[in-house]
Amino acid sequence: MKKNVAISAILFGAVAAGGLLYFTHAHAFRAAVAAAPPPPVPVVAGVVAQHDVPIYQNGVGTVIAYNTDVVRAQIQGQLISINFTEGQTVHAGDLLAQIDPRPYQAQIDQFEGNLERDQAQLTNARANLARYSQLGDKGWATPQLIETQKAQVGQLEAAIKTDQALIEAAKVQLSYTRLTSPIDGVVGIRQIDVGNIISPTTTNGLVVVTQLDPISLIFTLPEGVLPQIQRQQQASKTPLPVLAYDQNNSLQLGEGKLALVNNEILQTTGSIQLKANFPNKSRALWPGELVNARLLVAIRHNGLTVPDNVVQQGPNGAYAYVIQPDDTVAMRPLKVAQITDGEALIDSGLKAGEQVVVDGQYRLQPGTHVTSLHGDAAEEAATQQAQQAVIP
Repeated sequence: MKKNVAISAILFGAVAAGGLLYFTHAHAFRAAVAAAPPPPVPVVAGVVAQHDVPIYQNGVGTVIAYNTDVVRAQIQGQLISINFTEGQTVHAGDLLAQIDPRPYQAQIDQFEGNLERDQAQLTNARANLARYSQLGDKGWATPQLIETQKAQVGQLEAAIKTDQALIEAAKVQLSYTRLTSPIDGVVGIRQIDVGNIISPTTTNGLVVVTQLDPISLIFTLPEGVLPQIQRQQQASKTPLPVLAYDQNNSLQLGEGKLALVNNEILQTTGSIQLKANFPNKSRALWPGELVNARLLVAIRHNGLTVPDNVVQQGPNGAYAYVIQPDDTVAMRPLKVAQITDGEALIDSGLKAGEQVVVDGQYRLQPGTHVTSLHGDAAEEAATQQAQQAVIP
């Protein structure tokens, strides 16, 4: 019995000693882990650039045709042919439709016949006047007869002028049987079919022709930018450039010139209307299209720019993480002038050449150590961080 107690005591002492040794090493390990600094956070870094930056005023506008014409008949008649396809590109003077010309040609023929008759009568009247004048010189014809003959000659001469005028007017009427395009452009939907009677009172006319090149844009800006626009117009010797972008601001549709600042401010919205004209050979701009307009109003020389991802928003406004020489980051408040095409123009808060965090800010706080990634490693890290941001 005493032997068993002694063995139990020895075993208990060995277990206790082992447990004490385990807890001692575990505590030391945890202390070492706690004392070790966290590994640097990988971030995509960029450099604050300095270059000339265009300053734009951004507005929203609607594309309108440079010219729009409704092709209407100026005379009444039956359409005997349609000479265009809907959506076709046409040029000024191209035949679009033909009205039956026969009634108007018959009228011309009638007036020309009257002219030939009056010309023949005038020839005879002038011959008689010449004979009467010779007889009068010899005293064989009375002055009354001579005056009567002169009046007849004058009457026939006036009749010939009337005939000629009627012929010219009838020819004009005949030319109206050809319905032609008044401008270069694109024809729309046909409003009337062959065989129908068309007249000047036909409501929708034949078709609408829209000029697409050049094309115009009407857009609005806040009235507060008007003095800036006026100063730039006075300083510039050429019209101010205007850029047109799609609704997502991802695709430039055209580059034009400012043509007009409207002569009044819209009181209901406190904005001004502007008009710009664009060459549009590719037809990227289409009448009725809603686009974003950018009016160039200034050039910021030696402006400071960073990728737009650098700019973060916090409770106190915009800020960025700046990488310090010791590879820690500092939070720097910013004043941003504009963000355009993925580039932010900085008014204050950064200096040229400073390194800033472009991607990976969600793991940072002031004082965090970072390691900068560049090239393929930066692209891969940016992709992974974007995927992690999507996962809830």
